[in-house]
Amino acid sequence: MSKKVSIQGYEGSFHQEAARQFFGKQVAVIPCATFREVVKIAANKKESDGGVMAIENSIAGSILPNYNLLQKSNLKIIGEIYLHISQNLMVNPGVTLKDIREVHSHPMAIQQCLEYLDKFDWKLVETEDTALSAKQVHQHRSKHIAAIASKLAAELFHLQLIAPNIQTMKKNYTRFLIVQPEAAAAKIDNADKASVNFHTDHSRGSLARVLTKIADAGINLSKLQSFPIPGSDWEYSFHADMEFDTMEQFNNVIENIKPITAGLKIYGVYKKGKTV
Repeated sequence: MSKKVSIQGYEGSFHQEAARQFFGKQVAVIPCATFREVVKIAANKKESDGGVMAIENSIAGSILPNYNLLQKSNLKIIGEIYLHISQNLMVNPGVTLKDIREVHSHPMAIQQCLEYLDKFDWKLVETEDTALSAKQVHQHRSKHIAAIASKLAAELFHLQLIAPNIQTMKKNYTRFLIVQPEAAAAKIDNADKASVNFHTDHSRGSLARVLTKIADAGINLSKLQSFPIPGSDWEYSFHADMEFDTMEQFNNVIENIKPITAGLKIYGVYKKGKTV
């Protein structure tokens, strides 16, 4: 039986590509308008088997509200996917570059492709979603409108890739987290990465002491993100992604930093994703 997971956006979105990469092509997706909805459905075992949520981009940086959603949820990270973001110009079969008058897509996708788009005198129309733009080009059988979206969207909506990989920055990756309810999340074999959240007291050097313990354990701190604690007097919590060789190594460092943190939560222990 195939898995069913919540994603942000429509069918054909990059979130669906990430879901397929992790769960396989047979995975069913539940499109959501917002990340809040993704988390809500992912947390409900009756509705889904989990969710897929973008957390950072190699160009745009961290998606900070999603860290907050993760912190307030009962979800566990069971994996991650680094997806190469390839933006593609697509049209209905038979349409040529000379036929195009308008290009529709999400504002971020349009911005990523301006170097290519500036070569043409096309009207650029911003929409709410890349995949939805592709779907509408297909549904309206338009001969003069193109969309910028993923190759998966072209496949699903029977569109022709008239110009692939038109993004200006070719090395563009988005990191997606795969999440499940804590009660359903199984132990991951050969795990080599963990995401944790901790906060320290207000004393001088408290954060440095935690980071020194992590470094002394031979653990690579691949990400450290700070967040103000609401209602506090300029106190911060920290999201840390740790890469390690063995679970014993990770468990030891957690035991070593517990006494010098005011709070510690493990979001998930999982296999490190790869950029392809």
